[in-house]
Amino acid sequence: MKVLVVFDHPRRSSFCGAVLDAFISGLAEAGHHAEIADLRAEGFDPRLPPEDEPDWDMPQKRYSEAVLAEQARISRNDALAFVFPVWWWSMPATLKGWIDRVWNNGWAYGEARLPHRRAVLMGTAASSAEGFAKRGYDRAMEVQLVTGIMNYCGIEDAELRLFYDVTGEAAVRLAALEQARTLGHRFERAANS
Repeated sequence: MKVLVVFDHPRRSSFCGAVLDAFISGLAEAGHHAEIADLRAEGFDPRLPPEDEPDWDMPQKRYSEAVLAEQARISRNDALAFVFPVWWWSMPATLKGWIDRVWNNGWAYGEARLPHRRAVLMGTAASSAEGFAKRGYDRAMEVQLVTGIMNYCGIEDAELRLFYDVTGEAAVRLAALEQARTLGHRFERAANS
């Protein structure tokens, strides 16, 4: 299976980068091919210019070359994965802007939907699972990202995996990296279960 792994963090050497590496390692162990989209390193512009604004009256609108290139990258993969830090109980602005700008009307929703079989969103969080659950942040993120974006765009087998307390003890970070590797290793089996 070919998996587009979209990474959004200012530093590739961050813990998020280690999660990315662990996930890709698991994919490789299972015989999958990963294509990495490092949005910051590539200089992706997340702002939505008028030429890429959804046009509800023209679902066949031709978008900018930058958007068409990203859509082609998405289309040549069978599944999607995302690695990002949790900021303000969501994904960073660059990743959100990538979705806003690239997953457009008539291509990802509306008259056409994404054909991908599976998606996993992996977020690193400084807070504890209890802290997220106390105010429902975990559930709110799941509704927003899984239901509101992935499922809405046709990806029914989608999950949000949050790695909590990643600024704490080394053992917690090591366990998170092992979970990310396992997610990659079992990626297709999870899609078929």
